[in-house]
Amino acid sequence: MPVLCLIRHGESLWNKENRFTGWVDVPLTDEGRGQAKKAGEILKSLNIKFDIAYTSLLSRAIETLEIIIKILGYNIPVIKDISLNERHYGDLQGLNKDKVAEIYGKEQVKLWRRSLKARPPNGESLEDTQKRTIPFFERAIKLDLELNKNVLVVAHGNSLRSIISYIENLNEEQILDLEVEPAVPILYDYDINNKKFYNKRILKI
Repeated sequence: MPVLCLIRHGESLWNKENRFTGWVDVPLTDEGRGQAKKAGEILKSLNIKFDIAYTSLLSRAIETLEIIIKILGYNIPVIKDISLNERHYGDLQGLNKDKVAEIYGKEQVKLWRRSLKARPPNGESLEDTQKRTIPFFERAIKLDLELNKNVLVVAHGNSLRSIISYIENLNEEQILDLEVEPAVPILYDYDINNKKFYNKRILKI
């Protein structure tokens, strides 16, 4: 059975500064690089040979993937696509999350960050994000799984939340509570015959 592994990038500079990042190309911190290295070590210990990897066009995800591949010790074809970019946070990008909460209220900020349909000013809702991540997932990532390939995806908190909610068929209430931690591998086995994901494993660092 092929394996799908989803990993959010390690800590970025704006994660550390508690700022909305979105499509701004912010680098990893040293802590984030260390997290990526640990994720690579965890995957290496599983003895899973990945056949292909996907990531976004943003450097924090690309560097996380590069570190992981270096730890794994073998070359993997890498596809970079804008469809896997983080959700666009619009006017909130670059702003401190606590200060935004002081202006708009904690509940509103929680809805912008966690709900399916709430859209930040001039930005994307999670539902908007799904409109680009899910078609790409189906035509590329899932197709590779159908071809019995083990697939590694390194992307972002919300692009991965959109994919996980699709895989697990989560409702809007469940999506609110869905968190994806930095550089923590999430694995699914894929049943080619029944076209279903099962045996989810979250490999804590």
